[in-house]
Parts: sequence; structure tokens; C-alpha cells
Amino acid sequence: MRSELNSVKVAENTYWVGIVDDRKVPFHRLILEKGTTYNSYLMMTEKPTLIDTVDIAFGREFVEQMSSLMDLDELAYIVINHVEPDHAGALPALLSKATNAVIVTTSLGAELLKDMFRIKNREFLIIKDGDSLDIGGKTLQFFETPYLHTAETMITYAVEDKTLYPCDQFSTHMAAHELFNDLAQEDYLPDFETYYKLIMGPHRPYVRKMLEKIAGLEINMIAPSHGYILREDPQRFISLYDEMSTLSTSGETKKVTIVYSTMTGNTRKLAQQLAEAIADYGMVVDEYNLRDADLKEVADSIRSSDGLLVGSSTRYADMVGDIEKLLQELAESEMRRIPAAAFGSYGWSGEATLHIENYLEQAGFQVINERHLLGNHGYDMSLFPLRVKFIDEKALERARQAGELFGEKVLTYTA
Repeated sequence: MRSELNSVKVAENTYWVGIVDDRKVPFHRLILEKGTTYNSYLMMTEKPTLIDTVDIAFGREFVEQMSSLMDLDELAYIVINHVEPDHAGALPALLSKATNAVIVTTSLGAELLKDMFRIKNREFLIIKDGDSLDIGGKTLQFFETPYLHTAETMITYAVEDKTLYPCDQFSTHMAAHELFNDLAQEDYLPDFETYYKLIMGPHRPYVRKMLEKIAGLEINMIAPSHGYILREDPQRFISLYDEMSTLSTSGETKKVTIVYSTMTGNTRKLAQQLAEAIADYGMVVDEYNLRDADLKEVADSIRSSDGLLVGSSTRYADMVGDIEKLLQELAESEMRRIPAAAFGSYGWSGEATLHIENYLEQAGFQVINERHLLGNHGYDMSLFPLRVKFIDEKALERARQAGELFGEKVLTYTA
């Protein structure tokens, strides 16, 4: 049975106004056996401000609860750190009563909210990384933390309170009736770690970037979107994220082979960007242009590699050079199941990468593509197969991003 709490003081003039949901909750193809909380925070300053709402299922109850606490016409700002329905779901119902409230979020967050909830004729305050907002008695500072765990996510820091509102980060899925971790009646640390592994772990590089951004902040309390508010020893949980997102080094240097055929040199430029990004991870990169490479040498390099990138320009809807000959040999051989992906440039069509992927699958590689990244990591971005129409600076930056992502996959891959 779900239970509600009207409000609980979190900091000076700041109150928890969320929902405790102790059902078995379906979530991301899981069942939350211990339930969860939807943490929303109300700051009763000169310009009253709400940080996040609650799950869409409880929109009406949430608005009724908020109305019992204040005149909603006086609500000045609604900060949306993350647009998923368990955070922003009550926003449409709230906006119908909070007629003067300005929505504070990222540029992408605003686009998504407008599309998801058909929000029209409402004012948005678009924040950028590091921006601040004076709400009359408190200062809020915002940091963009993309892919923790979706692209639009940001976090909010209350400067005077030294409190971090990190959205899904540092959360725990438990129906935490006590709200604060120092009042917890059971050991919640395993659940905290499980949440990290399932939700944040697949986005490890972005966890590292988030930790860099908050390193200079004085944090006395962490008030996440789910589970316990961490007012006892918050640095312990920052340290846990640091430990869990740090790769252990076994002393073994990993290797990636990049092989390609190119018509005009554009696919070579992609290969160079991929190679540079992967090398920055401390890995060895063997790069081959098949125009002047020995196929046996290339095949031997692949067999001793921990990752493989295969590229080709597209000509008449097909691959070029000796790429197909190499791939046929690999498909007929017994290959280790290592991460592999396709890339290539094109002019009027780009079928070569699709043909490459088919061969890689036949050869038994773990193909990294949009289906894999969306299904395993929730990445809503098309980095692999890396198909680029001609070449410009934007395309090269995309190739660099793809290289970083592939390097991460190789470093963390377990067969």
C-alpha cells in the first residue's frame, strides 16, 4: 500500500513533499520489490521553488498535497532535473494550478517536456552548465550531467544549504518511510550499490565527469530523487560512486584493430578520429588501410585484439576494396567474441556499414550498434554503425564520440 507524507523539513525553508510508494513497482523491466520514493523538494523562499515532481500515477494527489501547503499561484519556479515520468509526471497537473511558474531545465529537457506533455504557452528558463538562479534567500546552481541516465539530465546545488539535488544519481530504490539515511531501520547499502550497477554503471564515463563537476562543491547533504536523503556522511556515498566507477587495472594493455577501405579519404579521417579517441584510453591501436596492407597480417592482428572496428566507403550500395574478402575470411574462422562495430562515409547511400555488420555477426563478434546500445545502456543516440555523409567538423566530432564509447565498451567488456 502506498503512503503519503505531507511535508518534512529538509533544510531551512526547504521541505520534502514527495510520495512513498511501497508497492512492488514495475521499473525499467524490473520489479522494485522494496518499492521506492518519488522525492520532490519545495523551497519556501521569496520566489518559491519546487525541485522535481513525482510519478505520473500520483499527479492528482501531489497537486492536492501541494495546494494544502501553499497557494500554487505563488510558485515561481519548477526545476525539472530529468523528464522521465517518475520525475516530471505530475508536471502537467501542477501547471494547471501553478499558473505563474517558470519551468527551469536544460534545452533538451524543454524540448522533451513540450513534446511529451504538450506544454504550450509556458515560460521556460533554459540553463547551461554552471548557471545560477537567485530564488530570494537561496541560490541554486545547475550542472548538466548528460546520460545519467538520459541525455537531458541535470543536477541542482543549493549554495547556502550546501545541499546537492542530484536527480537519479545517488538514489536507492526503497520505500524509505524514514526518509533520512541516519534513521534507516535496515541496511540500505546493498540496495544503493545495486541501483548504481543497474542504472548508473552502464554510463561510467559520465559518472566520472559528474564527479569532477561536484568535486569543488561543499556538500553537507545529498537529496536524490529516490530513496534515502543522505544527510549522514554524504562524502561516503560520493566516495562509493568514485570507487564503483573507477576501472581496476590488471596491468594488461588492451588492443583494438581498426581496418578500412576508402575511396576519397573520408573513411580514413573517421578511422583517425576513432583511433585517437581509443588511444586516449591507454590502449594500443593497430590501424590498417587495406589498400596497402597484407590481409594475413590484418587477420592475425584481429585475432590478438580486444576490439575491432571495420570501415568502408559505399560504392553502388556495396563495400569497396578488400574489406569483403577480409570479412569472409573472418566469418569462416573461429573468432573470439570481442566487441566489434562498423563505420564508413558515403555520398548518396551508405549501405556498406550494414553489410559489414552482417559479416561481423556471422563471425561471432559482439556487434556494437544502435540496438545493442539502446537495449543495454539506454543510449538514444546513433553512434554505431557510424555512417557519415561526406565529412565536416560535426562528423569528425561524432566519430570522436563513437571512439570514446567504443573504447569504454572494450575496457568494460566481459564475454
